[in-house]
Amino acid sequence: MTSSGRPYRRRKNITVVSLLLLVLSLALGPTPSSAAGTDWWNPTARPAPDSGVNVTGEPFTGTNARGEVRGFVDAHDHIFSDEAFGGRLICGKPFSEQGVADALKDCPEHYPDGSLAIFDFITNGGDGKHDPNGWPTFKDWPAHDSLTHQQNYYAWVERAWRGGQRVLVNDLVTNGVICSVYFFKDRGCDEMTSIRLQAKLTYDMQAYIDKIYGGPGKGFFRIVTDSAQAREVAEQGKLAVVLGVETSEPFGCKQILDIAQCSRADIDKGLDELYSLGVRSMFLCHKFDNALCGVRFDSGSLGTAINVGQFLSTGTYWKTEQCKGPQHDNPIGNASAAEAEKKLPAGEEVPSYSADAQCNVRGLTGLGEYAVRGMMQRGMMLEIDHMSVKATGRVLDIFEAESYPGVLSSHSWMDMDWTERVYGLGGFIAQYMHGSEGFISEAKRTEALRDKYGVGYGYGTDMNGVGGWPGPRGADAPNKVTYPFKSVDGGSVIDRQTTGERTWDLNTDGAAHYGLVPDWIEDIRRVGGQDVVDDLFRGAESYLDTWKASESHEAGPDLARGAATSASSSEWSLFTNYKPHRAVDGDRGTRWASDWSDDQWYRLDLGSTKRVERVTLDWEDAYAKSYRVELSTDGENWRTAWSTTAGDGGLDTARFTGTPARYVRVQGLERGTDWGYSLHEVGVHGS
Repeated sequence: MTSSGRPYRRRKNITVVSLLLLVLSLALGPTPSSAAGTDWWNPTARPAPDSGVNVTGEPFTGTNARGEVRGFVDAHDHIFSDEAFGGRLICGKPFSEQGVADALKDCPEHYPDGSLAIFDFITNGGDGKHDPNGWPTFKDWPAHDSLTHQQNYYAWVERAWRGGQRVLVNDLVTNGVICSVYFFKDRGCDEMTSIRLQAKLTYDMQAYIDKIYGGPGKGFFRIVTDSAQAREVAEQGKLAVVLGVETSEPFGCKQILDIAQCSRADIDKGLDELYSLGVRSMFLCHKFDNALCGVRFDSGSLGTAINVGQFLSTGTYWKTEQCKGPQHDNPIGNASAAEAEKKLPAGEEVPSYSADAQCNVRGLTGLGEYAVRGMMQRGMMLEIDHMSVKATGRVLDIFEAESYPGVLSSHSWMDMDWTERVYGLGGFIAQYMHGSEGFISEAKRTEALRDKYGVGYGYGTDMNGVGGWPGPRGADAPNKVTYPFKSVDGGSVIDRQTTGERTWDLNTDGAAHYGLVPDWIEDIRRVGGQDVVDDLFRGAESYLDTWKASESHEAGPDLARGAATSASSSEWSLFTNYKPHRAVDGDRGTRWASDWSDDQWYRLDLGSTKRVERVTLDWEDAYAKSYRVELSTDGENWRTAWSTTAGDGGLDTARFTGTPARYVRVQGLERGTDWGYSLHEVGVHGS
């Protein structure tokens, strides 16, 4: 979907008509709950004892006067990462048939004082010691800086829903290398096995909540597999749960010594399986380079530790080069990570890195491009966070060439210079759950772009994702959260959250678990970000817009396929054919190549006059720095439809006002290399 097709959703200038529609909807349109006369939002058989939710009032239902879904979207959460990494890295479970005491207990090896909480030591410093008792005391966990304890207990998710959240993306997550090197585990480390289990447990959690609420379909937690289902669930006032995937080696697509360990058949089989599980968005690479794409680095000691994991997984370390554009990957630095480096074979050392070479040499591989196009064919959304800038640039080129909107940045891990390209495609952006001041600052920085493209905003909590969450601003902080407070829609009252003997206060505890998401949003509002909260409240609608546009996308016919071709020259080879027709044969492994001089052209005859408004050019290494796209109806008289003097290779999309043409010509003016011009594929498209 293009930006012109997206409705403008800023509500600073409400029309008289909108006000009248709103009044009529309130006066004439009873909500489903009021019609039924029941408190549908309260469970009928909650276990006792259990966590409190500490929210009163009916959740809002329906849409606004424009028919738009209201509510927040968490675009990046990990409900079941306790089942990942061998099953002992994240302690506690989101739910248990045996009750809260079983669900919210520490890992066995953490008793009696946390001395063996090795990952706590790695991620949080100190000695890892803590009070391991969860229910009912919760002295030391969950906490905003405890990265290895359950934060997604079902009642805490319920509280976030009651506070106004309407969409939650549950990213099924694991990492085989972390699993293999971690001391404690109770299962194997195959990533796809873990993903299957987490998907199953998400459906099990839905059934568990349904039982509490009185039967199948009655719970607030509704797994959805298409945007229409999600919209219906959100309109009912419930929580639409979308399945995503974030792994380092999806489909087994790791690489060893730069040799791919998967095939196109593996990718097709893997995508089909994930789709059948209900997965609708995913990352193609995460933390380690794989057979699909290079990653965006981590920094500091953590970056060094992950680079060790990269070596253990692939046999190679990260490799860097000078960046070719304004975008860059995170700096690696040369910090030590002694505990991780002990895992390296004798004689191995993590390399040092130059400060002026900050980009991953690895981009999107051929197999990665095959996976991207496979996701497009299935209407899936692609997460570009964690991709190297080289890989991300190629993905955005592909999506722009096909006008495909299904691109997500869900937790602040892409280069921010990509923001407008994502919005221009019709994609969706969410910011990591930073502290309120930082979150507001970043949201304000991109507010003008959201206004321009008429989109809402999201957050990615990354709970259970070993990332860290907002700490307390203090009991005496200015504009602190005052309890109780009203939800953003004004229909619910939210008090401090209590589980067992522990009551949390965002001001003094920070964002310790998922139930404090509404408190964090109130903190954003109190600190001075009402406009940001308004944009967040439109987040669910914008996310569903992106999803719907991805599902309904249809690739238009390529008018170049089968067209007659000619060129000013073709490079001669004894072994390979570089003739003009090789650039329209549908095979990205073949190409046309010219002689080695600037003034060269490539021409297509479409057979009859067609309306042309987009030409795509997939350059080989020998590209044009300066060239024109020209159109003609008779092959004699040409007009320039598009031109550039700053070509940089890759996949170019030339867009222009729709124009009748039978002939299309690419006129090379200046080469970008010492070779000639070479094109893998040329595409010509109408509307």
